Amino acid sequence: MTKRRVSLPPAAAEGLREFVAEVDARLSSDESTCDVVEDVLVDLHGDREAYERWQSGEDVSPAERVRLQGYDPCNATLESEYYAEVDLEPEQFEQSKYLQWLWRQFDATPMADNVAFALEFRQMLADHLFEECGDNCRFFKGISMTYGHNITLGDNVVVHDNVHLDDRGKLTIGDRVSISDDTHIYSHDHDIADQTDVRNYHTIVEDDVRLTYDSMVRAGVHVGENAVLAAKSAAQKDIPAHHIAAGTPAKSIGIKPGWESVAKPLEEANVDRREQRRIEYDIPDSTDTFDEFHRDRSPPDA
Repeated sequence: MTKRRVSLPPAAAEGLREFVAEVDARLSSDESTCDVVEDVLVDLHGDREAYERWQSGEDVSPAERVRLQGYDPCNATLESEYYAEVDLEPEQFEQSKYLQWLWRQFDATPMADNVAFALEFRQMLADHLFEECGDNCRFFKGISMTYGHNITLGDNVVVHDNVHLDDRGKLTIGDRVSISDDTHIYSHDHDIADQTDVRNYHTIVEDDVRLTYDSMVRAGVHVGENAVLAAKSAAQKDIPAHHIAAGTPAKSIGIKPGWESVAKPLEEANVDRREQRRIEYDIPDSTDTFDEFHRDRSPPDA
């Protein structure tokens, strides 16, 4: 069944557009992104009165102080902040972190469930956060990403609830791609013997691809145009254009009806070309690294 169009009442739609346009203009200006994010979150969470009391030096409880400080992204730490390659682009990560904090904390507000409002607000944020974001994209609730600034999206992309877009490497997604709930797309991987050996890749999902419910695309995989990855499947190797892949690990099990004449034969599928898309990088010598596992990774037979 096709979807029907839904619209807000005129007054609500006007207020939505005014707010989104105001935040967009502030993020596009020379104003500090950190300050904009803090200000917007204070208002979205309805905490302006307590915030003004705190700013004027009046007494607030320890819990209030922690809550109010939390609107400032400079007082937050994201998991991606621990990744060593942050030192390669510290200023870019800093800006991405602020915008990610606004995205995540917006999702914690009741307004995140107002689909018409939330989709427009997240599209505006994506225009600022991602390396590129096309028109008419639809971002639903609970989407997470590593940095944001290594993501390129085409037009009319739909990203459903609780999707993870890992852009520790580089992630490119084409036009009209549908990414279903709980899908994970990765661009970094760990060595099987040494978990601390991280390798970044360029993961590519071409136009008109469907990644269905709870599926996974491994780092460096290329999903060809108009392909389908079945529910709960894990793509460990490239999926040719117009193919249907299923299973863990996913294998091409068929070609979409009507596309046989332009698709690769099934026997030519299931090829691992990930190393062609590996991204090399050098961590600065000044980076203060640590090993959170403290394991002895020396195999006895080495």
